Amino acid sequence: MDLFYFIFSFLMMILGLIGCFFPIIPGPLTGWFGFVFLYQIEHIKSNKTLLLITFVIALLIFLVDYLLPILGTKIFGGSKKGVIGASIGLIIGVVFLGPFGLIIGPFLGAFIGELLNDIRKIDLAIKASLGTMLGLISGFFLKFSVTCVFFSIYIFQVWKFRFFIF
Repeated sequence: MDLFYFIFSFLMMILGLIGCFFPIIPGPLTGWFGFVFLYQIEHIKSNKTLLLITFVIALLIFLVDYLLPILGTKIFGGSKKGVIGASIGLIIGVVFLGPFGLIIGPFLGAFIGELLNDIRKIDLAIKASLGTMLGLISGFFLKFSVTCVFFSIYIFQVWKFRFFIF
């Protein structure tokens, strides 16, 4: 059973890293479950402090990740329609364009949303779209860096208890 927990915890960590680039999978939260399954192994002492701190961080990153594109759009002068357009563009972009849709979809969505708000303000539409992009890219970097830290802690824990696992 310990081997199952180890394999599953490792898969959750890898899925967490992959999830940083796909909005369907919450990267840090998925990686956090890697810790949960790692501490199910009989000979590894459960570190409740680590679990609590990493959970709070993962949850905060999860929430901030959804707010950053909206904040970027708002800071750069976007309207509610631009924010909605960016959200719809993200979903449509990922479905039809895969990883490239993560960049193109929200940009076009915010642009179209701003044009629907006021077709005469193309410069504002471009500016709001760039704000959306900046928010998305910031979210990706934030998720990826936190998940890499989680993965590093995970590797350290596995190395520390390697004789009990293998």
